Amino acid sequence: MGNAPLKLSNADARRLWVWTNGLADAPTGACDLMGIIDRLGFVQIDTIRNVTRAHNHILWSRNQNYREGAVWDHLRARDVFEHFTHDASLIAADVLPHWGPQFDRLGAYYARSEWSKSGLAKAQIAQIVDRIRAEGALSTHAFDTKAKTREMWARPPHKKALDQLWYAGDLATCHRENFVKFYDLAERVFPPHSRSDDARALAWLGKAAMDRISFGTQGEVQRFWDVMRAKEAKNWIAQSGDLVPVEVTCADGSSYAGVAHPDIETRLKSAPAATSRLRILNPFDPLIRDRIRLEKLFGFAYRNEMFVPKAKRIWGYYVYPLLEGSRFVGRLELKADRTKGELDVTGFWAEPGVRWGAARWAKLDAELVRFGRFVGLNNITWQVPRR
Repeated sequence: MGNAPLKLSNADARRLWVWTNGLADAPTGACDLMGIIDRLGFVQIDTIRNVTRAHNHILWSRNQNYREGAVWDHLRARDVFEHFTHDASLIAADVLPHWGPQFDRLGAYYARSEWSKSGLAKAQIAQIVDRIRAEGALSTHAFDTKAKTREMWARPPHKKALDQLWYAGDLATCHRENFVKFYDLAERVFPPHSRSDDARALAWLGKAAMDRISFGTQGEVQRFWDVMRAKEAKNWIAQSGDLVPVEVTCADGSSYAGVAHPDIETRLKSAPAATSRLRILNPFDPLIRDRIRLEKLFGFAYRNEMFVPKAKRIWGYYVYPLLEGSRFVGRLELKADRTKGELDVTGFWAEPGVRWGAARWAKLDAELVRFGRFVGLNNITWQVPRR
């Protein structure tokens, strides 16, 4: 760590980040679904089904032979488990032995949080567990306590209790049906494994994060799994011994200091230039999940506006970034109209300085057709001008 930092040009940093996220090659060929998930570490799942749910879109972006819902077979097969990183996620099963700190921390947090306390007595919570033990996996619909308010995020007491037990790792997601989560005892869901002590777990997670970001700051390492505290990430970097100091050039010409994977130079040599195919990315795609990193590397400012009041939105309700090679060229608002079999384009914005000529429009049209075919919508309709 005492050597002069390796300088990463902005072009190299973007090329490496796109490749690290599995988006450099054309998304064709046999679909190795678990290979994709292993490479990413986890895939975020989300309740919103605008065109297709986030996890389906993220996986399809990396291989367009993926079919909607196929990932749930891997949850049933215990190749992945469901828990919380920065959000609800499907996580590769080899992470499980090292996930103890997250179970402990989230379990403790949700047990004391006023927002998530169930208000049920210990005996009542024990009755919930006893029912699951006796009856098998149950969803929240198997219980009948009611929320006290009608606010959007209000949840009934039994749901809070189920989630507290889930966060703590006492219950686990057995499977989902129409996206409804079924809870079972963790020992009946998780494959047999030996839990690492916290120090070894955090060291493993630090290395696994660096493997999946290639280079980054302390904060970026910390935010990847969202398990480490800031001090733990700082200590892991200081004690790792084999990380390479780097100076990364941003899109605006400024630079920042970070660290990189031990084989950073090999990665730089072997990472190919990204395919020139234009991709419609999901708002929850791993490439853009860290908004700070996204803006530094690509000069692309992005935020989710699903829960922003319509009058205060800059762009739209569900807006998809458009990636061409290793450059963002625009953004698109889409809506599925399944009664008409249509994929409707309800908003389009070119990035400043990006010229949209005939070739680029043809790429977007081709990707819209592919995306529509993926979700069973064969008609593409533009409800806004193409400009």
